[in-house]
Amino acid sequence: MAKKTSPFTATETIRARARESLGQGAITKGYSADRAAVVELLNSALATEIVCVLRYKRHYFCAEGIHAKSVQAEFLEHAQEEQEHADRIAKRIVELGGEPDFDPKHLASHAHSEYVPGDDLVQMLEEDLIAERIAIDTYREMVGYLGGDDPTTRRMIEEILANEEEHAEDLSSLLAELGKKGEPAPRDAATAKMRSA
Repeated sequence: MAKKTSPFTATETIRARARESLGQGAITKGYSADRAAVVELLNSALATEIVCVLRYKRHYFCAEGIHAKSVQAEFLEHAQEEQEHADRIAKRIVELGGEPDFDPKHLASHAHSEYVPGDDLVQMLEEDLIAERIAIDTYREMVGYLGGDDPTTRRMIEEILANEEEHAEDLSSLLAELGKKGEPAPRDAATAKMRSA
């Protein structure tokens, strides 16, 4: 009977590899992603999260109107969670041997979402929902790109993605509630187009 071969790398080989390039920390020869590309993607995600923190903070402080108090609490919670995302991403960039880019001059150009202040409560919610939807699509693409080449970064992005989806649902629900309370209805390109026809 033939001896079954293991699908795993021999223990002696793994031990020998572990002794090589100790200065690279957790990044071993088994890491198969393009580290420079992953760090670049993560710096774009970091910029996106920071821009979101700033927008949510502005909305928190500038929200006005009869329904502002309940919405402000949501803005503040989202700002804090986006800051946690930014911190996790920055930490992962360092773990990959890169440098997190906190330069204010680069934030707007590297972020996927935009910083739109919003003129009223409904517009603030809409702009935040748009930004969350941008993050959702961007992070989905990142998860696909990372695949099995960097499972640690992929899992982190998947967790952040799940939180961004929760944010989008929260904002969508708030917009629907405000519509029921007499606030202006949310903009919808299809609805606006039908009205102008």
